[in-house]
Amino acid sequence: MDVAAGERAVEAMRGHVARASRPEVVGSLGGFAGLFALDTSRYRKPLLASSTDGVGTKIAIARALDVHDTVGIDLVAMVVDDLVVCGAEPLFLLDYIACGSLDPRRVALLVSGVATGCEQAGCALVGGETAEHPGLMGADDYDLAATGIGVVEADEVLGPERVRPGDALIAMASSGVHSNGFSLVRHLLFGQAEAGFPGGIGPDGLAALRREESTLGTTLGAALLTPTRIYAKDCLALAAQTEVHAFAHITGGGLASNLARVIPAGLMATLDRATWTPPPIFALLAERGPVAGEEMERTFNQGIGMIAVVAPAAVDDALAALAARGLPAWLAGHVTAADDPEPAETGVAGDRLTARLIGTHPA
Repeated sequence: MDVAAGERAVEAMRGHVARASRPEVVGSLGGFAGLFALDTSRYRKPLLASSTDGVGTKIAIARALDVHDTVGIDLVAMVVDDLVVCGAEPLFLLDYIACGSLDPRRVALLVSGVATGCEQAGCALVGGETAEHPGLMGADDYDLAATGIGVVEADEVLGPERVRPGDALIAMASSGVHSNGFSLVRHLLFGQAEAGFPGGIGPDGLAALRREESTLGTTLGAALLTPTRIYAKDCLALAAQTEVHAFAHITGGGLASNLARVIPAGLMATLDRATWTPPPIFALLAERGPVAGEEMERTFNQGIGMIAVVAPAAVDDALAALAARGLPAWLAGHVTAADDPEPAETGVAGDRLTARLIGTHPA
């Protein structure tokens, strides 16, 4: 293990960590633990919320293109947007970077993305760990994970218990593929991983990533590496201004299965495809496969990264609040009694059907 490289990496990331802070952070980078002074006087009965996640195989695209300053944003998004679903304000985050050989420049780029994500989410980056695993990981290999902590008042926790018949489903636009489904993306675009190349993507695959795609208005690689949109501040603002009953973060498993997680038994959430057109990147992936629409919906977010379940009277205010924040959003469906006779084309909710998609996307 290169101890000197580790020390250089710490110095290289110090400035990025400093800009991702909050007044409650105690101490500075380099200690054995991150300290955060929670002001309990601000809360009546605070609950701490926690979430852990990673970036997944989107890292292969970053490695192939040697672009390492965006996947850290994806990492933060996966963690904090799981926290905010229950109404929790993200407070702080710790990251973990494992690599085969410690490259201070690359680590600094990775941490710069994490810091940017924390700034977007309003949380602090209080520390983490960078581990070098020579002999177990290739020199160019790395992986990212993080744990975040948030806080929510016990009587303000959002979730299925608050959802009622008649509630409206407000869809918030995704920025693209986000950080889920990249195993399928890589299979569709590049086939089997090619040993000896960064990210397992050989020369032909790299050329495809660098090629301009007219339907995307950019290169395929740039479209795929578009950072995951972070909704934390938007969701917190929405919950403070309107009557929100639940949020659903659309990650692995797609729209129906993630929405079903916040819909209680006896109710049905119905999303109407006619209310939106998925971004061009999804049409490109479906065509290159080819991939059936049902499989696309089970794997990708299809253009919706977060769904707010709001009271019927709150729809106009919710849409206005999100528009004021510059976040594209629209009324995408409703919650009804489960015995509603409207037919479902797709839906998943473990051992019961509580969410479904109907209709077709505009041409």
